[in-house]
Amino acid sequence: QLQVVESGGGSVQPGGSLRLSCAASGFSLKEYAVGWFRQAPGKEREGILCVSNSGISRIYADSVKGRFSISRANAKNSVYLEMNLLKPEDTAVYYCGVRITGDCRYSGDPNELDYWGQGTQVTVSS
Repeated sequence: QLQVVESGGGSVQPGGSLRLSCAASGFSLKEYAVGWFRQAPGKEREGILCVSNSGISRIYADSVKGRFSISRANAKNSVYLEMNLLKPEDTAVYYCGVRITGDCRYSGDPNELDYWGQGTQVTVSS
């Protein structure tokens, strides 16, 4: 069974850091593009960052520039989202999505992704 599972969410104070993991089973993540997305209550799912199957990163959200980064850990069949200088407006459920074409094109439609995890909650609050 092909699936991805996110982990690493939690509660953190403003200015803090978290690292989220997206682990795959049943297939090799390095063959595909992997993106991180988030959805806050009452808002649409927002693209954050993506890494293509050739290792090229793409930022979808300007609000995370200089604070968030994405990386692959192929030996662990995982992709990480490193989040620093967290703000209350970063509070959301974070999802990883897999695109089998291997590129990071995204026009805002979640249906463009082929696999989704169940999400992990990130709460930034003092």
